[in-house]
Order: sequence, then C-alpha cells, then structure tokens
Amino acid sequence: MDSGLIDDLARKLAARLPEGLEHLGDDVHNNFKAVLQSGLGKLDLVTRREFDVQRQVLERTREKLEALTRRLDELENTE
Repeated sequence: MDSGLIDDLARKLAARLPEGLEHLGDDVHNNFKAVLQSGLGKLDLVTRREFDVQRQVLERTREKLEALTRRLDELENTE
C-alpha cells in the first residue's frame, strides 16, 4: 500500500485525538502509522494491476468456456 496513504490516514487519526492529548500528536501519529503498516502488511493483498490482469485472464477463460460449451451443444445436437 502507498506509504503516503498510510501517512495521511495516520495523521487523520492523530488529529482526532480528544482535547488535551494534542501534545502527543507526533508520537501518536508515528504509532498509528507503525500499526497501520504492520496490520496492512500482514494482509494478503494484491496490487490493482495484478487484480486487473487476473480479471482479464478470468474473462478470457470464461469466454473460451462458453464457446466450448456452445460447440459441445452443437455436436451433441447433430448426432
């Protein structure tokens, strides 16, 4: 995941600290960022590009399967 997005999310979380805890801002931000990176790093995620490639492969496979199914139906009906 983009480290800029993680940093932005950590900043937003730190900004929502209750009043009186603002002095912990940088420490909390860094802790939020570390927790987010660690947690997201454990997830089995793929990039958008990898997802799109696999989607295209699946679409082509589905098209071939449908064509083969139609062809089989044709062959069975000609007997």
